[in-house]
Amino acid sequence: MDLQSGPLDLHPRLRSRGPARPGAVALVLHGGREFGREPATARQPPALRMVPFAMHLLSAGRRHDLAVWSLGYRYRGWNGDEESPLPDARWALDMIRKAHPDVPVVLVGHSMGARTSLRVADDPQVAGVAALAPWVPRDEPVEQLAGRRVMIMHGTEDGTTPYRASVRYADRMRPVVSSLDFVTVPGEGHAMLRRPGLWHRRTTGFVLNVLARDRAS
Repeated sequence: MDLQSGPLDLHPRLRSRGPARPGAVALVLHGGREFGREPATARQPPALRMVPFAMHLLSAGRRHDLAVWSLGYRYRGWNGDEESPLPDARWALDMIRKAHPDVPVVLVGHSMGARTSLRVADDPQVAGVAALAPWVPRDEPVEQLAGRRVMIMHGTEDGTTPYRASVRYADRMRPVVSSLDFVTVPGEGHAMLRRPGLWHRRTTGFVLNVLARDRAS
């Protein structure tokens, strides 16, 4: 199912896969640029990079009634104080809530998508966040993550979003979150191409673990 709130170049887009009545939803958010007012499209590299993650989640999630939704932003960039992806992500969470009220949601984001996921984790349906090579500036807030389960996964050779920034951010969030997994990928760059299987397995494993804990609580 594809959802769109208006013309492609002005509004976010959603694609959902999986059971019609899922027990949980994984929302996948791709990366972008620091600045960019041009439309984001499904054929751009940041969006294509997350397709294997969505497919791996969908395959492994069949036994767990997991639906996988993928968000396409209006614009390619974060765009400073506009924080362009945030209203798109809030809209996507509202759409999930309308379709599947009360089911837990785990956010899976890469780079700018990871920053967006971490920012909107205060949504009441969000149980956890998998932040892959996140873009987390020094002043990035952490209080919205209270009570959430979080995984940060980052390559040591990332030349786009610094590995050390994720380490600092993790140190700041530890007193706030319910649990934190920090996964270091030695020698990996920003595109997650050197050890893709590891990225997919760890991300899917984290999502399913969060959902298992949520159901047990």
